Amino acid sequence: MKKLYVGNLSWNVSDDMLGEFFGQYGEIASARVITDRETGRSRGFGFVEIDDEGFGKAIEDADGRELDGRAIRVNEAQERQPRPQNRW
Repeated sequence: MKKLYVGNLSWNVSDDMLGEFFGQYGEIASARVITDRETGRSRGFGFVEIDDEGFGKAIEDADGRELDGRAIRVNEAQERQPRPQNRW
């Protein structure tokens, strides 16, 4: 399984919608829209874990396609970089 970053999502896109959309490319292990901790509202991006075969197809075909009225950005998810520690 590999992880996709999906950006420029509509506020209305749910985890289920994201998984359903990417299910056409391969087997989905998880699909998650990232939400704001305080408001619970979508932050406009998410992540999809998809099988290796579907990974390349999804990047090639889904990048720029419309999902809920918006052209989404799809690429390989990058590992989160550690945040610098404040030394106050």
